[in-house]
Amino acid sequence: MPEDFLPDEILHPVGVVRSALKSRSECPKQGHEGAPDAWIEIAPAFVPALDGLSAGQEVLLLTWFHEGRRDVLKVHPRDNLDKPLRGVFATRSPDRPNPIGLHRVEILEIGQGRIHVRPLEALDGTPVIDIKPLLSRSGEG
Repeated sequence: MPEDFLPDEILHPVGVVRSALKSRSECPKQGHEGAPDAWIEIAPAFVPALDGLSAGQEVLLLTWFHEGRRDVLKVHPRDNLDKPLRGVFATRSPDRPNPIGLHRVEILEIGQGRIHVRPLEALDGTPVIDIKPLLSRSGEG
């Protein structure tokens, strides 16, 4: 792999998840499987980046699964030992070389540097690394 394959830039979280989910064992596998509403606290430096987002809008949250194991390359899908091992790139496992989570959520409310969203299966304290609007078929956004 070339030395310049990865940029020298460092990832900076833009916020943090505030959720009732306090342990990995409480987290549903996917948001639609009973995940609660949650708040995203945005770091003060990034609050201006919320301009243009609104209640009712769906967005993609990218998170950093800070409790994910980065040395895991194969898992039993959905932790079902009856299923054969698969590479983590073929699963949604939070354990992976770069534990980035992808969550489709609806914005319920925005205010005072916070976003109220639903459903979110991420653990309380999970760093948020980006927020992206869903694009319409016309490519807006």
